[in-house]
Amino acid sequence: MRVVVAAIGRMKQGPERELVSRYLDRARASGKLLALTGFDVLEFAESRAGSVESRKDDETKTLVAALPEGVRVVLDERGKSISSQAFALQLGRWRDDGRPAVSFVIGGADGHGRELLAGSDLTLSFSPLTWPHQMVRIMLAEQLYRATTILSGHPYHRE
Repeated sequence: MRVVVAAIGRMKQGPERELVSRYLDRARASGKLLALTGFDVLEFAESRAGSVESRKDDETKTLVAALPEGVRVVLDERGKSISSQAFALQLGRWRDDGRPAVSFVIGGADGHGRELLAGSDLTLSFSPLTWPHQMVRIMLAEQLYRATTILSGHPYHRE
């Protein structure tokens, strides 16, 4: 199953981008034996539309058009909060169900459009706090790596 991170906004070169890259490289390496592939990042420019709703709609259209067929997980502070163990097990279930891909979607500064939220398989929250998008990418990349280690029985994750 292909794993994709799709985000509005482009990360600049620097320590945050390097950290995302490091965790996704680790996830790629440990995911191979688990039939988890890709761990690709798709970045898209923020909309320049005049209103919040128009920006969210533009960004939603951009994201939806780029996502591969499969599971859609939208990251949003109003979403469901789950443990790392539950996250890993859900990823494994989607893989075992034959889903071709799972996309993790990070919206722009104004959040997600209604269409994207309504069409998601899971709306996931890392916290009710609002996080900078760079931090969300880092946390997601780390959780994807952690999920591969949990699924493979590696001791990286401790309960």
